[in-house]
Amino acid sequence: MSDKPHDYCGIFGIYNHPQAALTTYYGLHALQHRGQESAGIVTSTIDQNKNRAVMPIHKDFGLVLNVFDDKSIFTQKLHGHSAIGHNRYSTSGSAANATNIQPFRVHYSKGNLALGHNGNLTNARHLRDHFINEGVLFQSTSDTELILHLISHSRKKDQLDQILDALSKIEGAYCLVILTDDKLIAVRDPNGFRPLALGKLNDSYVVASETCAFDIIGAEYIREIKPGEVLIIDRDTINGGDIKSHFLPRMEGTPTSACIFEYVYFARPDSRIFGENVDKVRRKIGKYLAREHPLNKVVRNSNGKRPIVISVPDSSNTAALGYARESNKLGHDCHYEIGLIRNHYVGRTFISPGQESREIKVRTKFNTVKGVLEDRPVIIVDDSIVRGTTSRYLVNMIRQCNPTEVHFMVSSPQIVDPCFYGMDFPSPEELIANKFNRDTARIAESLGVDSLHYLSPEGLVAAVKEANPKGQEYCTACFTGNYPVPVETGVQKEENELI
Repeated sequence: MSDKPHDYCGIFGIYNHPQAALTTYYGLHALQHRGQESAGIVTSTIDQNKNRAVMPIHKDFGLVLNVFDDKSIFTQKLHGHSAIGHNRYSTSGSAANATNIQPFRVHYSKGNLALGHNGNLTNARHLRDHFINEGVLFQSTSDTELILHLISHSRKKDQLDQILDALSKIEGAYCLVILTDDKLIAVRDPNGFRPLALGKLNDSYVVASETCAFDIIGAEYIREIKPGEVLIIDRDTINGGDIKSHFLPRMEGTPTSACIFEYVYFARPDSRIFGENVDKVRRKIGKYLAREHPLNKVVRNSNGKRPIVISVPDSSNTAALGYARESNKLGHDCHYEIGLIRNHYVGRTFISPGQESREIKVRTKFNTVKGVLEDRPVIIVDDSIVRGTTSRYLVNMIRQCNPTEVHFMVSSPQIVDPCFYGMDFPSPEELIANKFNRDTARIAESLGVDSLHYLSPEGLVAAVKEANPKGQEYCTACFTGNYPVPVETGVQKEENELI
């Protein structure tokens, strides 16, 4: 149904909380937008009958609310004061493979260990081939399992040293939450592609992909976990000791490279990622969009009618507000309106009886407000266009409301290249920008709009840096083809899927 890029996962971890599993459940609920295929929680506790540490687990396909719909999961199964959780988005094939549902849990010579992973290892093929040649058997097709094998095969004696040794061998974009029998470990890759934050809830420490997971449980945001940081929380930390951190070296010649698409689309507007509020950044993006494409040069003949600016809800709302506000500041009269209503109760598995066309599916998700759109120049603001199919149907719906003109503003550049750092795009030939050889006029004609305007790559980076001047450098590979970290030729997420 969705015609947007997908992020692979959301992760959450908590240490030293009497209701660790339930708190993790709420955290995952707040991170549901980062993955809707499956969800899981692992806790760490002591089996009183056997007098040993154990890690009970519950995970399944579906949304968080569906996977954890029985309260006995929390009262009778997921005991313990520490937990990690994971929401997963997957490629279409791997969606059918239950062995890929995270977190992963293993028991080996050093005890129990569980792992949740957001991102993509760019040297996964090399690592997998190495282990296959060594005769190692794989239970899943996820690159996350490679990290577990690296840990268990390490020649280091101490478990933490084994984990650090394993991390030194992986490359790419990743954030990890690792649960051992006595520690919670949070890891962010040396280039800092994906967001990961540290918070505190009374005497507990929490980590999460986005700070909206802190808000739902009432936790205080402490700071962003730094690129390359391996952060360790244990009993000493709870008793007043400093949080321990190790740092992984960055590959020579590669910069810090936060995924700029997190600000454009993935993250919730009420989250703080990469050190800044998403809402603030998106408003700046809308501001730069208005500067690059002034309203008076877009609308051809308003006939005295005040142009209206509408967003494609919900991820484009604040960018549209920024565009409308800056346009008015520049002296170009317009008004922000709600012209599209989104139905939030349409799930990913919605089936339209007797009719499975994309048009029907779009109409179940969006509806127009005819009185707002009729007889007015309409400026649509959206965060991105991938294939263009949903955009085409939305434009058609808006045309049926008889606006005088329809113009499309995109608060990001044309998406022209694949991502190897944790986003799922269609193949390059499916991208609408490539289908029309990046010709904006031809794309506009295919969408049925009077004009189409993208924010430039330079404008996007400038907007983000104005909002977040202390932030790191950003990855724009999907817009520019400039990959900050080398990628193995042909690497794909979960490419050898077992269905």
